[in-house]
Amino acid sequence: MKKTCLLLLLLLAAGSAAMAQTPLTVMTFNIRYNTASDSLDAWPYRKDKVAGTVLFYETDLLGVQEALYDQITDLQQRLPQYKHTGVGRDDGKTKGEFSAIFYDTTRLQLLQSETFWLSATPQVPGSKGWDAAITRIVTWGKFRDKKTNKVFFHFNTHFDHRGEVARRESAHLLLKQVHAIAGKTPAVITGDFNATPDDEPIKVIMDNSDPLHFTDSKALSQTPHFGPEGTFNGFRHGERGTQPIDYIFLKGKFRVLRHATLSNTWGGRFASDHFAVLSSLVME
Repeated sequence: MKKTCLLLLLLLAAGSAAMAQTPLTVMTFNIRYNTASDSLDAWPYRKDKVAGTVLFYETDLLGVQEALYDQITDLQQRLPQYKHTGVGRDDGKTKGEFSAIFYDTTRLQLLQSETFWLSATPQVPGSKGWDAAITRIVTWGKFRDKKTNKVFFHFNTHFDHRGEVARRESAHLLLKQVHAIAGKTPAVITGDFNATPDDEPIKVIMDNSDPLHFTDSKALSQTPHFGPEGTFNGFRHGERGTQPIDYIFLKGKFRVLRHATLSNTWGGRFASDHFAVLSSLVME
């Protein structure tokens, strides 16, 4: 009897340990807004490719950028196992691009979610910051992992494509907001930062001398990075540029099992003008 009880206890302990090590697959994907001017690369020809990418790579958590409301609706229809959170950047409702978060409901429970604006008035919907060309936002969610029972945050954003001051100040604001909202709870930060590792915004974000800094999941990967280094393709063959502008950053204790830039094509056509970036993470 004692041996049987001991065996059961060992099996339960092993099961609990395995659950705690269950990797979380995170993806960031600028899906390119819906515009007819993209011709054969327009959204109606790409929506199944985007959804298929999410499903094939068994993504648990997805941050999208440039998604208009109709694109959010299209993805939700194609991803019935998922739910999403986020608002349009122009009015805090449905107008303008979303930086939405999709999450697999069989794995994750959303506990709380909000959006703030990358501006001097981050709580004011539609506010534009500094020298930004357009309004920019950060959507965040607080999640419980149903498999490990661990709680973490996910922040998803899209920095301005023109304003150099805006990108720098957005980086500073993002660091402060993640600290204020998540505190010591682990956080995943995804997005299109419109900046390469050598540019000021990424240097601000990854400044090791700043206690609020983030770490690039790519640098922590236990296996070599897979796929192109650049993450923008412009709907052309191969990446345009040899450095990323899309990232999965981390704050807190994580192990990164793998990191990839996904350059899949369908008859020579891409799912978006950006490649999706994927990391497999274990919270410690």
